[in-house]
Amino acid sequence: MPLLTDQWKIIEEGWDPKQHQGSESLFSLGNGHMGQRANFEEDYSGQHLQGSYVAGIYYPDKTRVGWWKNGYPEYFAKVLNSVNWIGIKIEAEGRSLDLHTVPVTDFYRELNMKEGYLLRSFIAEIQPGKKLKIEAQRFLSLKRKEIGAIRYSITPVNFSGKLSFTPYLDFDVVNHDSNYDEKFWEGISQEAGEQTAMVIAKTKKLDFQVAAAMAYELHAGDNLLTLESAASTRNKYAENHFEIDGLEGSTYHLYKYAAVVSSLNHAKDKLSQAAEQLAEDAREAGFQRLLNEQKNLWAKYWQNSDIRIDGDAKAQQAIRYNIFQLTQTYTGDDPRLNIGPKGFTGEKYGGSTYWDTEAYCLPFYMASAGQEVAKNLLVYRYRHLEKAIENARKLGFTNGAALYPMVTMNGEECHNEWEITFEEIHRNGAIAFAIYNYTRYYGDENYLAEYGLEVLIGIARFWAQRVNWSAAKEQYVMLGVTGPNEYENNVNNNWYTSYIARWTLQYTLESIETVRKNDAARLEVILEKTAFNSHTEVSRWKDIINKMFLPEDKELGIFLQQENYLDKEQLTAADLNPAERPINQHWSWDRILRSCFIKQADVLQGIYLFEDDFDRATIERNFDFYEPRTLHESSLSPCVHVVIAAYLDKMDKAYELYLRTSRLDLDDYNKEVHEGLHITSMAGTWLSVVEGFGGMRVRDGHLHFDPKLPEGWKSLSFKIRFRHSTLELDCRPDSFELHNHSAEDVSVWIKGKEYPVQANAHTQSAYA
Repeated sequence: MPLLTDQWKIIEEGWDPKQHQGSESLFSLGNGHMGQRANFEEDYSGQHLQGSYVAGIYYPDKTRVGWWKNGYPEYFAKVLNSVNWIGIKIEAEGRSLDLHTVPVTDFYRELNMKEGYLLRSFIAEIQPGKKLKIEAQRFLSLKRKEIGAIRYSITPVNFSGKLSFTPYLDFDVVNHDSNYDEKFWEGISQEAGEQTAMVIAKTKKLDFQVAAAMAYELHAGDNLLTLESAASTRNKYAENHFEIDGLEGSTYHLYKYAAVVSSLNHAKDKLSQAAEQLAEDAREAGFQRLLNEQKNLWAKYWQNSDIRIDGDAKAQQAIRYNIFQLTQTYTGDDPRLNIGPKGFTGEKYGGSTYWDTEAYCLPFYMASAGQEVAKNLLVYRYRHLEKAIENARKLGFTNGAALYPMVTMNGEECHNEWEITFEEIHRNGAIAFAIYNYTRYYGDENYLAEYGLEVLIGIARFWAQRVNWSAAKEQYVMLGVTGPNEYENNVNNNWYTSYIARWTLQYTLESIETVRKNDAARLEVILEKTAFNSHTEVSRWKDIINKMFLPEDKELGIFLQQENYLDKEQLTAADLNPAERPINQHWSWDRILRSCFIKQADVLQGIYLFEDDFDRATIERNFDFYEPRTLHESSLSPCVHVVIAAYLDKMDKAYELYLRTSRLDLDDYNKEVHEGLHITSMAGTWLSVVEGFGGMRVRDGHLHFDPKLPEGWKSLSFKIRFRHSTLELDCRPDSFELHNHSAEDVSVWIKGKEYPVQANAHTQSAYA
């Protein structure tokens, strides 16, 4: 059943077990430090994916491949399904409340994005003619990062009888993506006392430890009840059990508070004490106070990050949902953490760090969360530089060449599909581009001296060794790579990979000179630390820059995705039978590789990143050629095309693809939302709005905007934190209003005209 359209809520009305696992993803909660799928508090014996995740806690699951190749990682890092802290078994009239077996009516589920909580209600016919009304509200505290709180309300609608409650903590959980059906947790201890319980477990490898403690109360209306509970435990499990005589029409509220703490943030010998104290503090604060804290903090987040669209409710709902999930996933206050493609919503991709962070997510956090948060994303990679050098060394590279991993938790490569692990090396370029993107956005050239230049030198060394000289072409070539289009493997001279490699070499040389100008003494330290040979390395890099082979077809006026791309039978997506989409679920891999079809932006990825390198006619020719061949079967694809389409005034196409990227999960375009949400592509949705329809660019230290609204949009408003300023732009079809919420004057360029705005003032105008 379709979700209702509401600008601040995701609403599901009616109960359909076939859609439940997808809804568990869609209604997920998180606070940057832990996350919880929208599993039911009460038992559910139907198909579902139990998921509770703690940031930074992972397991090196032994690699499973058909045959081994040199360089393969020994493990794939899995973010672990952790303790089930939400569990509350309910029985009434001797029957377990299980929505898989009990008739249900009036089912309602709501994700309140404005205030950050999940609400659910329904009526269950627990016995023939006897009905229970249930309302459950829960959230993960943004203020108290290790606390989850639940208010579980139960009302016997038309009978009086025994009601049984069993709040529990369960660490006997599994990862559905385990390579060998292994359980990853070992129990350390479990205990249960008077209205309290605790379970502590550790990972079988790496010895991460997590403790979960709960405290609870039962109220009849507003009155606190005195309970006589029976406590019991078993390995990795602890519960309390109690019964009451429920009165017809009376409502009983079970308040459950859980603390989930890890050895990432607490000493192992202090875990139990920390968990117990945090749970008790939450109980003493009470549900309403915790909820008020939640509402206040979400109000502050929305004040900086909200995007308002007037005239299109579905578009409005979608962008807020994307921003909400991004904020739940990464708050930026811990530089050890990063952004997994599924965030806290599922197990696919292992929950690890991909190039998505640098290529798609960084701009959102720069503009909405501020400089320190964005910097933490870059420092994360700096701290993994030695591992990147080690990864490259395993593949035969030398002299401090660095290859950042495709998938990682700690800097080690843990992806084990050869065409990705060894060949999809363009990820290195995305990390270099992120350093450039950050420094131009904030004007923070000190970052190069502090961290960035060392990373750039390592990446540039990799590119310099990865190319080879072609005597036939009399140019440098890049052989055996996979570009962003993963429907092509082991190709030669992928245009995007070669272009970003050449660009990285040039940018690294420029960065050396920048650091030399700003802090010559620091440069000498870096050059000595990296054993940089200023003569031989610089000379080779310049030669590669001048002689890099970049395939193109001059007759068509396009860059070739890779050499010999035009040898393929040239079809478009419109030629495909819709019943065969997505092709990765219907075609053999051989057929896919031989086709011309493109999974996601490839050549256009490069044009998106380096737009100012090309004239409009060149961009349009490449867009008109490649977009019809692109199937957008990667979640990262539509957003890039939105930005370019809007630049080219192809607004119908831009809007079509905006809905696809923004409602990818809400409308389940790829029929895979049951596996979890596409968190990193949600940052691409922000790019679609701000860089696409808002036309935001950074040039020469200034913000430029070129607003273009889709048909039917009355206005588009968003805030941007840029350097020392916070700006708010309200775009309408024929005019704009610009607010400077800062103590400094600022100049902004809109549609090619400069508009100075004084501190704490605004300006408005028709477009020039």
